[in-house]
Amino acid sequence: MRLTSINDITRHYRHIFLAPHLDDIVYSCGGTLGVQVSSGLRPLIITAFAGGPKPDQQLSSLALQVVRDWGASDAQSALRVMEERRKEDSAALDYLQADYLWLDYPEAIYRGKPGYYTSKEQLMGGEVHPDDRALDRELGNMLVELRDRLPDTVWYAPLGVGHHIDHQIVCSAADRLVQRGAKVYFYEDFPYVQRNPGALEKRLQELGGAFEYNLVEISEMMPMKLEAADLYRSQIDSNFGSREAMHRLIDNYAKSIRPVETIRLERYWLTR
Repeated sequence: MRLTSINDITRHYRHIFLAPHLDDIVYSCGGTLGVQVSSGLRPLIITAFAGGPKPDQQLSSLALQVVRDWGASDAQSALRVMEERRKEDSAALDYLQADYLWLDYPEAIYRGKPGYYTSKEQLMGGEVHPDDRALDRELGNMLVELRDRLPDTVWYAPLGVGHHIDHQIVCSAADRLVQRGAKVYFYEDFPYVQRNPGALEKRLQELGGAFEYNLVEISEMMPMKLEAADLYRSQIDSNFGSREAMHRLIDNYAKSIRPVETIRLERYWLTR
């Protein structure tokens, strides 16, 4: 079920997942959602960057480079792609029986005039632009207000493995929850964690805290996770090349966490 406002979030949401983009939670935490729902829980996903460009916006060269992979060529067609991605997200999360709320912040490629980020290297590995610090604070303040209303809620946030700018911002905003004493499980950003050997360990070191991990067995939920991932059709070719390759990568990573043939896992990190 889709929520339309932060005000719709009530105390019965005991598990809230923070997503930078539409698809991140299913790719990284889809099995955990299945486990929670099978236990009678109703998790909530809040997606921060579910907004697109302004209709008359002149897209930067980086934005054009990215949206062409999605079949778009200008702001109007990029907005249509975002609408299609929202439909995909609805289908996937309704299938998993999770609730969701979309915030209207635009993705990094659409922010700034001129654009804050001018290359894929900046987008995936660069420093957060100084003007995006206000966005970080705004998201953090929103989460702190929710924490005050929902003191018993468990939170899930991206570690920022791979250094995507939007993932870095949501990770930083979620750190304010940690500082307020909330229980925050940081998830491993897929597919970035799988693409770069050593990236997970590097990111944990960068964050500087002492972490311990928590494992969730998702073996029985893997078929459901893959079915949900299939529903993000617009992202399959650009992210994975094919549906079969996506299934193989998701399954192989879930198996690699503890290499036992019949066991599939998702792993989360908590500060000690």
